[in-house]
Amino acid sequence: MVRPVKLGRIQFHGNFGVVRHVEILRLTFSCVKYIIIVKNFISFQMLYLSSTYPDAIGPCYTSPMKFKALQENLRKTLWDRIEEGELTGIRLAQQTGFKQAHISNFLNRKRGLSLEGMDKVLNVQHLSVLDLLEPTEVNKRASILPPTDDEFDNVLLVDGPVAATEPLVMSMNVREILKFKKSFLRKMKPELEGDRETWERFVMIRADGREGMSMYPRLLPGATILVDRHYNSLKPYRKGEFNMYAVNKDGDCTVKYVEVAGQHLILRPHNQAYPIEVMTMEEGMGAADYLVGRVCYVGIET
Repeated sequence: MVRPVKLGRIQFHGNFGVVRHVEILRLTFSCVKYIIIVKNFISFQMLYLSSTYPDAIGPCYTSPMKFKALQENLRKTLWDRIEEGELTGIRLAQQTGFKQAHISNFLNRKRGLSLEGMDKVLNVQHLSVLDLLEPTEVNKRASILPPTDDEFDNVLLVDGPVAATEPLVMSMNVREILKFKKSFLRKMKPELEGDRETWERFVMIRADGREGMSMYPRLLPGATILVDRHYNSLKPYRKGEFNMYAVNKDGDCTVKYVEVAGQHLILRPHNQAYPIEVMTMEEGMGAADYLVGRVCYVGIET
């Protein structure tokens, strides 16, 4: 059955196989534990889609390697198998249904393969695009949150733009790994609005000088801020108290109290020496689209 899948600004209409490639591409480049499970489903056609529709599939989910480099790595892999006696050109031609001359020309760099042809070779040789990527590229794009066996969970300290825009945090964007008691994090009540369930729930950011002083004394410059990205509702967490939020402002995080007035977000500082800011919400967007998450813990070094 054909069904539409919306990714970013582009809506694809395709069968389940294409949908699965999109979702698994996301998982694979975001979380290393999924690589072995799903790697055989990654296709060159999916990489082609990602390069053709860059707004639909974020660049953080795709490899910067060029197709020519991937083809060259495929050649090398095939030659390694031939030299080890695991494969012959004739057998590969039989497996793929290509003419032997076609395979020979590819192996000897006299011609390339189409995207469909490369997918066919990957399939019959039980390979994935990931097998052709440099390990350093995969590691840079992998989540580094390992499961913990003790009473603590790892929470990643990242820059504001990463916290504001990236559903899953890649290792190259991690500044530090901090520890929080699992029992403490489990007590946090979520309040989700919209499609936020797939986002990594807890991240930490660090307040710069202006942000810290605008919320003084609740914040200070350099304070570490735990953000619950599964709480993007304006509903008060505690009765009679204002929530502090990390807010997506121009692709970065600002920490403020938040109110709504028509199509505007009112960002109020705690420190009255700093001005109130007003953000106009884009058409079709609500407050939940701008709330990165509720501030649920502040760490201040003394």
